[in-house]
Amino acid sequence: MATIEECRAALDQLSDNLAGAEGGVRGSAALDRSLSCRITDLDVTFTGRLENGRITVLDTHPGPPREKAEIRLTMSGDDLVAMVDGELNFAKAWASGRVKLEAGLRDMLRLRSLL
Repeated sequence: MATIEECRAALDQLSDNLAGAEGGVRGSAALDRSLSCRITDLDVTFTGRLENGRITVLDTHPGPPREKAEIRLTMSGDDLVAMVDGELNFAKAWASGRVKLEAGLRDMLRLRSLL
């Protein structure tokens, strides 16, 4: 099972990956939205912002998100680490229910190119 530190490192790596992306992927990630990532097996939530193609983690707290973020992810720690490492395809994990992504319709349309 992935640790909180490994999950945080994976989010930092995801942020770096988004910041280094080009073309349509970078444009899709260039939002300014609140973000939460709930890690179910660790019962912890990372909260922060997606701004200009980067994820900034502002807080980590136990349990489910305290406030409803504009973009909400839910998954296990192992799935987060595997996705960032390229071992798990996000679209397949999302389609199978291993990963949940919730956002407004406009944001979902913009984020679809990241999938």
